Order: sequence, then structure tokens, then C-alpha cells
Amino acid sequence: MCPSAAGPPPSEPSPSPARCSPRRHAGGGNGSPSGAPTAAATPKNDGAKGICKRLPKTEERITKALDRLNGDATVVGSVARLQQRAGEAKAAGHSEIETYLNNRLTARKALVTTLQGRQADLKAVGTWCAAHGEGAGK
Repeated sequence: MCPSAAGPPPSEPSPSPARCSPRRHAGGGNGSPSGAPTAAATPKNDGAKGICKRLPKTEERITKALDRLNGDATVVGSVARLQQRAGEAKAAGHSEIETYLNNRLTARKALVTTLQGRQADLKAVGTWCAAHGEGAGK
């Protein structure tokens, strides 16, 4: 607390001048009285150039993951293989293993949906990159 005109009470030590600076308490805390952000506070780069540059590798990685997840029961990491394993655990009477595998199956199916959404988003990003002449999307 800044001292009043009468001064601090005798039992409290005097506050440092930095704590009582009027700029510290004015506006939005950036030194401007209105509290509006200054030009230095706004971002100059939103990372678009880097995103466009990494776009081909990102698309490749997502496509590869979706190919694996959508593979048949012989593909390690596929939804079908995990369904098969859960079915085998149920047939063998291993209820705890079946529960565990079914929980993993739920998460893996959700991952497929998430990756499909990201793949669609990346197509829009690729179009934007090409239109703005950024990165590898040109």
C-alpha cells in the first residue's frame, strides 16, 4: 500500500518507491493511461510461415496414422486389431483385460475422429498458404 499524505504509520516500514509508482497502477498495466495495448504488446508474427513450411510433413504424418488406424486386423495399431484382441480376451474369460482393451479401443476410435478433423483443417490451411504465397504450400 502506498503511503498517504500523512505518511506511513510508525509501526510499518516505508514502502519502496517502485511499489508506489503511479504508472504501475494506471490503466492496463502497460504504462499507457488508457489501458489500451501498445504496438509492442501485439504479436508481429502468428507463426503462419512456419505452419505453411511444416504443412507437407504434418499432412504426411496424419495420413500415415490414419492409414494405420484404419487398417485391417493384421495391422499393428489398427482399430480392427484392437477389436479382435478385445473379442479374444472376452472369449477367454479375461474380463479385466477385455475392459482395459475396450477402454483403449474407445480412445483409439476418438483419435480417428480427431485426426480426420485435423486432416480437413490442414486442407484449408494448405489453400490459405497457397493463396498467400507462404512456405511449402505455394
